[in-house]
Amino acid sequence: MTSTPIADLWPARPGGADARPEAAYRLLQAAVESFAERGFHATTTRDIATGAGMSPAALYIHYPSKAALLAEISRTGHAATLALVRAAAARDGDAADRMRRLVEEFTVWHARGRTVGRVVNYELHALPEDAYAVVAALRLDIEREVTTLIEEGVGAGLFVVPEVRTAARAVTSLGIDVSRWYTDRSSETPEELGRRYGELVLRMLGARL
Repeated sequence: MTSTPIADLWPARPGGADARPEAAYRLLQAAVESFAERGFHATTTRDIATGAGMSPAALYIHYPSKAALLAEISRTGHAATLALVRAAAARDGDAADRMRRLVEEFTVWHARGRTVGRVVNYELHALPEDAYAVVAALRLDIEREVTTLIEEGVGAGLFVVPEVRTAARAVTSLGIDVSRWYTDRSSETPEELGRRYGELVLRMLGARL
């Protein structure tokens, strides 16, 4: 089930200057796979530790609970998505060009990182309250970036959108849902799907193609 390795979501790699111990990455990867396959509540700390090739007691050296693992996975996954969206929105080109690129990259991220995406987007209900507040703020920042870009396109006469916030949520929801259904057997590559979604979103926003 694994797609993008969990370590790819962290700037610091094992062995780097401020990197986590390699065992912590193994636990994160095992937690992602277990949460995606079984769901958070059906996953035990033993499942995670076994998946990482460790004893259950060893897990607590790095994380106090499976909820702490979910919180870190969710926070970091959303932070990586926000960084992607901000970078795409800040590129050169008009709003339509940047929106197309944003959607393409957003879609590719959720196809290649579908296992992580499945956990961070569909296990929100299991987050402790304080962790949920952090993630909710990141999700709002992502929506704001997309909303601002749509507003820019409307102001430039490139988009025709009756309600910008609804449109922004539709744009992000389209890409997020890819992590739910995309598999290695899907008929399109992540890049092909990204291009098609990019064109679909521009049509949805009323852009002239």
